[in-house]
Amino acid sequence: MAMVRGRQALPERVLHFIQEYHLVSSRHRLLVAVSGGPDSVCLLHILVKLQDELGIKLHVAHLDHQLRGAESAADAQYVSDLAHRLGIPATIEQRDVKTYQTRQRISLEEAAREVRYAFLAQVARSIGASRVAVGHTADDHIETILMHLIRGTGTRGLRGLEASTRWQSVLIIRPLLEVSRQETANYCHRHKLMPRLDASNLSLSPLRNRIRQQLLPLLRSYNPQVAEALLRTARIAGDDLAYLDEEVAQLWDTVAQKQESVIILDKDRFLELPPALKRHLLRAAIEMLLGNLKDIEMRHIEEIMTALSKPAGKRISLPGGLMFSIEYDRYLLAPDPAALSPFPILEAEFPLKIPGETWLSGWRIEATIIDPSVVKGKPGRAFAPLETITPLPLDKGSVKGRSPFTNYSSPSPSKERGTEGVRLIDNLFTAYFDLDKSGDKLVVRSRQPGDRFQPLGMSQPKKLGEFMIDAKIPHAWRQRIPLVCSPQHILWVVGWRIDDRVKVIDSTRQILCLKFKRG
Repeated sequence: MAMVRGRQALPERVLHFIQEYHLVSSRHRLLVAVSGGPDSVCLLHILVKLQDELGIKLHVAHLDHQLRGAESAADAQYVSDLAHRLGIPATIEQRDVKTYQTRQRISLEEAAREVRYAFLAQVARSIGASRVAVGHTADDHIETILMHLIRGTGTRGLRGLEASTRWQSVLIIRPLLEVSRQETANYCHRHKLMPRLDASNLSLSPLRNRIRQQLLPLLRSYNPQVAEALLRTARIAGDDLAYLDEEVAQLWDTVAQKQESVIILDKDRFLELPPALKRHLLRAAIEMLLGNLKDIEMRHIEEIMTALSKPAGKRISLPGGLMFSIEYDRYLLAPDPAALSPFPILEAEFPLKIPGETWLSGWRIEATIIDPSVVKGKPGRAFAPLETITPLPLDKGSVKGRSPFTNYSSPSPSKERGTEGVRLIDNLFTAYFDLDKSGDKLVVRSRQPGDRFQPLGMSQPKKLGEFMIDAKIPHAWRQRIPLVCSPQHILWVVGWRIDDRVKVIDSTRQILCLKFKRG
């Protein structure tokens, strides 16, 4: 974006900019945010001149932040009078920004912005407007670029302000983005608009004000054309980001999928991407979950990039309550990685009714006692384990990362990948035990410190945690997996393996069959 477009009059330049970036739609109502300062007053005056040509109807919105006492009230009255003189309807309200700041524990500048944009979105919805025009200028654009650089930005931050951005349900448009702050002041003076001057803009407390009053003058002493240089950098960054956006859109379905509040990244395919695409895809995924990237800095992305090769179980906390979690064959972005677990939370220890039916924490457990003589086939072989499937991977080809459910007689379930993504197939979790060895005083509980287990086929017990690691059970699932236990030891890690000491053999006299169903 250039600071100046030849010698065109300001309204003509703004019209050209609006048309070039398709900022407004004809026959629609446009909400104009007017603070009373030179930029927004200039914007409103120009849009009034252009409304017939653009085919739009205007509505003014002004918010009194209740931060400057009588001055704030005078600003509101000025905007009300101006809108009346111009024949434009106006909505003028107050909000207690200071209380909001205290409640949210954020900076005053950030609180004012959030409250202001929430107010604008509310007014836009009430009048049926889908777009809000704000008075950001090229100077605001430059200051934003420098703010992002100081805070530690990536390419996205170098882009600065855009001609339009979405905030909640409305589109924020910036028709003055190629106009300088001095030009808006000159326009107001020429048309005798007498805008209000906000004394808080002189304070050096906000970072933006320090950039405006101290840093930019210093940079101009090194390069008088620093503003043009920064705008040129922003334009190049915007072009690069547009290309990366297209690339991410094309590869998204092969690398990522979203399930409610969780985004799953296929580990192998993600690691094959160039670093630039990895970073861009991560930011796109975070933005999809949070709705914006205002608290996400480049250091957060780089922390994830550094951790990509870490072992399963590694977690990184991100702003907005998000967690980046590393699993064996995938990465998760979610407020709670356990949300993807197909197992409900086990809140207590539950005794099993044998024989009979037991209901607990999202499970229905059927326990039956079987006489081996009713089972067809050779003794022992009738219960040879058949392979079933644990959580399915992202790829549609070969099934990786399988671990055997202890399902000794049910047919192997379908290997089709569900349309819902990574999940457990809706199948009975069934296991068979030698009743004389297992006993009928069984309980279901979650894992406890010191648990040991002798997986089927092994001659010695091992730590349950080691078994879960070897079985590549996701870390976030482990506390939720039901364990069927006797007073002596664990009999079954439900969904994975029974204990070798209770398996059915040729001499088994009675078989205990347990079936776990989601209740």
